[in-house]
Amino acid sequence: MQQREQTPSKTGQPAYAGKPSINTGRFEDLGIGKNFLSILTQKGFSVPTPVQHQVIPDALEGKDIVGIAQTGTGKTLAFGIPMIQRLALHKGQGLILVPTRELALQVEQSIRDVGGPLGLRSAVVIGGVSQNLQVKALRNNPHIVIATPGRLDDLMKQGIYKLNQVKIITLDEADRMLDVGFLPQIRYILQTAPKERQTMLFSATMPKSISSLASAFMKIPLRIEIAPQGTSAENVEQEVFVVLKNDKMRLLDSVLQHHVEDKILIFSRTKHGAKRIARDIRNMNHTATEIHGNRSQAQRQAALDGFTKGKFRVMVATDIAARGIDVKDISLVVNFDLPDNSEDYVHRIGRTGRMGRSGKAISFVTPSEKADIKRIEGLIRKSLPILSLPSLPPERERPRHEESTYTPERQQYGHQGRSRNRYAPRRRTSSPQNSRSGNRGRYQRRTPK
Repeated sequence: MQQREQTPSKTGQPAYAGKPSINTGRFEDLGIGKNFLSILTQKGFSVPTPVQHQVIPDALEGKDIVGIAQTGTGKTLAFGIPMIQRLALHKGQGLILVPTRELALQVEQSIRDVGGPLGLRSAVVIGGVSQNLQVKALRNNPHIVIATPGRLDDLMKQGIYKLNQVKIITLDEADRMLDVGFLPQIRYILQTAPKERQTMLFSATMPKSISSLASAFMKIPLRIEIAPQGTSAENVEQEVFVVLKNDKMRLLDSVLQHHVEDKILIFSRTKHGAKRIARDIRNMNHTATEIHGNRSQAQRQAALDGFTKGKFRVMVATDIAARGIDVKDISLVVNFDLPDNSEDYVHRIGRTGRMGRSGKAISFVTPSEKADIKRIEGLIRKSLPILSLPSLPPERERPRHEESTYTPERQQYGHQGRSRNRYAPRRRTSSPQNSRSGNRGRYQRRTPK
């Protein structure tokens, strides 16, 4: 279902009525300039997706928009095309805020692919890497900046980046940005930006925090709802297995054996769990990698590139890290652990069945988690079939070197201070005074360069 409704003003009256939407199935009927349209055609974009058809005409007119759409629906071009065209006509700068580094890089790639032939310059501002190259790119006066809120907030407070030229701001996956704690930075950025601007916000769900943000910083936005919030992808087959926690890895072994040709994304609730699952999958002789918060930006990007290009058939991810995964041919999503909240279930399974393709999602549920499945079913307004367990293969033996280095999750996270000191590099000196106790104060006063 596609809905268009005008969010009322404080007086209860709409600022303008939504126009009738007739989907001709052609980009040329959306108001896109001829030169830009030619580039889109050369890039293979001939038929707009529903979200692109609904958003682009109003966004080209400069209207504020709240878009409710799932991942994999073509949102990037839905806000990217109007941003590029309006900046070409009216000058100024565009700013796109996203929740993760990987998503920032992928959004920038999509924007550059269609905007580069028009002479568009873009810059990526993300944490986890040195800011030097980012500062250099900002000083080159890019037309569009794609950023994570944390790093952008840092550069603004250092006086390196100013928002005075920003004419258009887009918040992509706004619900995820709030989930990871970026609300203070987002509010600061929106408060600092020029009041005369266009603001677009996209989210798969619309919690009260998002509605409040839109009310505070947007000018009577047009609400465009491609699917009711919480709606799961229609072309994703969803299944549930009820399994004991200790049997999950054996069940995963069985699933992987039955999907030997598929590209698979597996979700873990924790960073340590993701690492352990990926290690055990490799022990099953499958190519696998993992992406989570404990990996460096270079490691995360290498893992994502390897998964995208087929070097790894399986990727294990946590919810936050997975926000940057935009891989079109994922056939199967496995919820090894159920997410902490029901909305994340929708985000997870939206990684398969994208852009009209079919997909499958399998969830491993322990007997104590049946109530969580009921909550998910209530959100997506659909009953999930519970299948009988297949015959499980025997548990595989773990190589000895892995057994000796494995640390139970509770112990690993129970003494964080000691873990950091254990792996911290020590100074080498021949001085007898350089004992651990004698230098404790000196070590504590050290600050990173």
